[in-house]
Amino acid sequence: MEFFRPAASQLDPVVRHLYVHVPFCPSICPYCDFHVLTRRAGLVEQYLHKLEQAAAQLARNYSVDLDTVYIGGGTPSFLRDGEIRQLAETVGRHLGWGRLENTLEINPGTVSAGRAVLWRQLGFDRASVGVQSLDDATLKFLGRTHDAQQARQAIGTLLAQDFRVSGDLMTAVPGQPLASDVESLVGLGVGHVSAYTLTIEPGTEFARRGVNVDEDAEREGFERTEQLLAAHGFTRYEVSNYALPGQESRHNLAYWNNRTYLGLGPGAAGHYPAGLARPEPKGLRPEESEESPAHVPLTLRRTNPHLHDWLVGETGETLPIDATEYVTDALFMGLRLRQGIDLADLSRRSGVNVAGHYANVIRRNVERGLLVLEADHLRATPAGWWVLNRVVTEFLEQA
Repeated sequence: MEFFRPAASQLDPVVRHLYVHVPFCPSICPYCDFHVLTRRAGLVEQYLHKLEQAAAQLARNYSVDLDTVYIGGGTPSFLRDGEIRQLAETVGRHLGWGRLENTLEINPGTVSAGRAVLWRQLGFDRASVGVQSLDDATLKFLGRTHDAQQARQAIGTLLAQDFRVSGDLMTAVPGQPLASDVESLVGLGVGHVSAYTLTIEPGTEFARRGVNVDEDAEREGFERTEQLLAAHGFTRYEVSNYALPGQESRHNLAYWNNRTYLGLGPGAAGHYPAGLARPEPKGLRPEESEESPAHVPLTLRRTNPHLHDWLVGETGETLPIDATEYVTDALFMGLRLRQGIDLADLSRRSGVNVAGHYANVIRRNVERGLLVLEADHLRATPAGWWVLNRVVTEFLEQA
């Protein structure tokens, strides 16, 4: 790995983004493999009590000045009014609210005019609504608990309270009227669409039923969704995300740009500054670490345990991220963006001469029409997006 001399990264020591995981759902969708569960007596109360303790601990451990907050799940809007108020107060008291954006994930069946007012009063200004489809037959197949009319009403109610609204859309669903779904969703007035291909994950109900996604349908959905949304002024700014000008998800952009963020709640993942108390790399003496900056952790990735272990204080997994891994993570995430990656900026953040070290991989993929390099800016072409895992594998092999 080729480093600048002296090899020193210029990472922001302040954490500016927070993800909070709410694991509770009214029911488990047959395609879902996230950490979710239905509520039982006393369980939400235990969760909120532990969340307070965990938020206070994060505030003690890190320098925090938030730009964005994202409350996801699960179904955060499934929490009762007093519960979502308690959660919001915990976040605000210990960590603060985002200066730029505060998102709440919402199930259409949980929305009412009164609840939308409450959510705005608590500090949320962006709503990510799990629409998935506006066709009742498709929603039934997906195991959703709402119907198309509830989704339409929910979006209208949220827009009336001045939320920035994003709608989730599933594609490549057998029998789905994709064009109608896209046209109907855009017609409701959303400014952002997240379009995800139905994926059959091991262990899900769909996997047990033997449901399959046709590869041709997946490719068609991938391309047709962009065409339909582009006709309405939406730009595909990330592989699965589309926005009208100024409506991009600022929180998710932090992920794709490989910034640090806090993960609060059971099952939540976080990307943290390694700080001064960086763990010594295994097998290296301190003097060797000084001469081997590729092996000194720049950041830490932590994944909290699932609910029951989290409630009793289990700590989950921590993975030190050195300069090599930091760069490959940034390439993997950043090439998902239409704007791509500023290699000079990534070099400053990591201490790695990225353009020099990966020159051969970049050149090969530019020649194949999968990447474009303009000055210090590297981005994937539409063809590159479709085979992005293959492209990133080449970077990993070069690392």
